Amino acid sequence: MSRSRRRATAPPDTDPCPCGSPRPYGRCCGPLHRGESAAPTAEALMRSRYSAFAVGDAAYLMRTWAAGTRPAALDLDPRTEWVRLEILGTGEGTPFHSEGTVSFRAVYREDGREGELREDSRFVREDGAWVYLDALA
Repeated sequence: MSRSRRRATAPPDTDPCPCGSPRPYGRCCGPLHRGESAAPTAEALMRSRYSAFAVGDAAYLMRTWAAGTRPAALDLDPRTEWVRLEILGTGEGTPFHSEGTVSFRAVYREDGREGELREDSRFVREDGAWVYLDALA
């Protein structure tokens, strides 16, 4: 589990990745955020989207949202500090699938109080790349 803080800019490549991976940001979510590579799995995309929330990268979040469900705009609340991500389970979403699900728990802090977001997210491929579709009901 990792601790992260929402930043105005991405962390240095040598810092721990906000997604909780043992790899540093520059070898984990950083290349995805910079557009140097694409997420190979739905879980990797989920982790990179969490990291984008943690570092305040709204542009990446919009780029990795399915066209049919993407909002017109996304305003990230600067009071939200994303503390840690736990992947609870995955369904399909490998390099060999076209759809997948990721269940997760994201812990955040706002105004000194901790909260959590639990979601079963659905991912699909658009033009060969994984994108976030929606949350399962």
